[in-house]
Amino acid sequence: MKRIAAVFPGQGSQGVGMGVDVATNVPAARELFERASGVLGYDLLALVREGPEEVLRETRYGQAAIFTTNVALFVACDVPILVSAGHSFAEFCSLVVAGAIDFEQALHVVDERAGAMHEAALRSAGGMSAVLGLDAERVRPIVERVRDRSGAVLQLANFNSPTQIVLSGDLEALRTAGDALLEAGAKRVVPLNVSGAWHSELMRPAVARFAAAVAAMPVSLPRLDVISNVDGRAYRDVETIKANLVRSVTDEVRWHETAQTLLAYELDLVVEFGASPVLTAMMRRLPNAPRTLAVSDMHGVAELRDAREQGTAV
Repeated sequence: MKRIAAVFPGQGSQGVGMGVDVATNVPAARELFERASGVLGYDLLALVREGPEEVLRETRYGQAAIFTTNVALFVACDVPILVSAGHSFAEFCSLVVAGAIDFEQALHVVDERAGAMHEAALRSAGGMSAVLGLDAERVRPIVERVRDRSGAVLQLANFNSPTQIVLSGDLEALRTAGDALLEAGAKRVVPLNVSGAWHSELMRPAVARFAAAVAAMPVSLPRLDVISNVDGRAYRDVETIKANLVRSVTDEVRWHETAQTLLAYELDLVVEFGASPVLTAMMRRLPNAPRTLAVSDMHGVAELRDAREQGTAV
C-alpha cells in the first residue's frame, strides 16, 4: 500500500478530549501540544482535555486546537504519503506535513487568522448551514432571491459534494433560506457547529490582519503535492500558496473539486486525520473511490498500522 493521501478536517470537527490519548501515548504528539502551548501562551492540552465545548467552538481557540490535533494524529502514525489536502484552514496541516511551513510558524498564523475572524464575527450575527439533497444549480437561485429581498449577506460557501452545499451569512437570512430550501426539496438543512459566517463577505474585516501574517510567514515549495481547496489544484509556487491562504477567508471551499483531484492520483488509501471523521465519508460516495480510514485516536492509529500491513481498510 504505497499510494496514500492524508486529508485534514476543519472547523466543526472539534470536540472535548480530541488528541488527548495520542498526546498521552505518543511522545512526538505530546511534544507538538507542548510546542503549541509555547506559541499560544496557554496550555492547549488542558483546554482540549477539559473544554468546555463552548470554548472550543469559539474560532479563536478552535482553529489552533483542531490544527494541532490534526497534525499530532498524523505524527503519531508516521505514515509516508503521496498527496495531501485540508478542508478550509486545515490546509495549513497539509502544508506543514509536506514541509512547506514550519509547525510553530503555521500555528502562529493560524492563531492570527482565528483572532481576526473572531473579531469579524463579533461585528455581525452570522453562521453557516449545510444543505443536503440539492445541487448548487437549485440552491443558488433561492439564496440569491433571499439575499436580494433582505439585503443581507448570504452566499454559497462550501461545495462539499454535488448535493451537500454549505451556506454562510446573516443568521436571519440563513433561517429564511433554510425554510425555502426545505420547501424546494432539500432533505435537511443543518446549522453547523461554528461561531461565525466563515467563507463569506462578513469575514472581509479579517483579511488585512491575516494577510499581513501570511506575508511575513516563511513558505517553501511542498515536498509532496498539496491540493488547494480554493481552486482544486496542486500548488506549484509559493506565491499561489500565500494568495490562496488569504483568499480562503472569504472565498468558497471547493472540496468536491479537491476530492476529484485526489482521485486522479490513483490512491490505495485516503486517511483522514482529525477528531471527527467527515471527509472520508464524503470520499466514499465518489465513483471509483479508494479505500478510506479515519484516524481520530489511538484506536485509529492501530487501525492504520494494521491496514498498511494487511493491505485493507474500512
